[in-house]
Amino acid sequence: TGSSDSFMLACRKKCPVTKLTIESEDAMKILLTQDVENLGRAGEIKRVPDGYARNFLIPKGMAVLATEGAIKQAKLQSKVGAKRQRRAEEEAGSLAEVLSRVTLTFKVKAGEKDTLYGSITSGDIVEALERETGHAFDKRKVQLTGPIRELGVHRVPIKLMTDVTPEITVVVEREE
Repeated sequence: TGSSDSFMLACRKKCPVTKLTIESEDAMKILLTQDVENLGRAGEIKRVPDGYARNFLIPKGMAVLATEGAIKQAKLQSKVGAKRQRRAEEEAGSLAEVLSRVTLTFKVKAGEKDTLYGSITSGDIVEALERETGHAFDKRKVQLTGPIRELGVHRVPIKLMTDVTPEITVVVEREE
């Protein structure tokens, strides 16, 4: 059995766990508060080993004990969350239509080879975008790979939601 034990230990380290739910008496019933890989999605009720629940899922805020109150609260939150998600998607879609027609023009000092003496950053774009549209934006949503340092027309994606990323046009012209 010595070699058998070492084989099982080696297999546990190398083999991926594909199913973490169990049906024994040593299982704890939990409610997932967020998606957990190889276990389930937020809002689902699962039976998992006590140690996995107590030492990992619950301390990390990924799950709570599946009490009646927690289950009722999760059902209520999922209904409200679905409505809120649909509303946010509709708003993002209409804002995306507006943004796709936006053109921001920056007049800056530039050298002879059309390179800027400064640069245009995501913060500059957000300020101009807020003035233009009246909406507030987070500069982290501006998907620039780096600051704009050249004259010309640039397409800049703005990530509103996971699947909603319109592109605005940024025109950089030489200041006369």
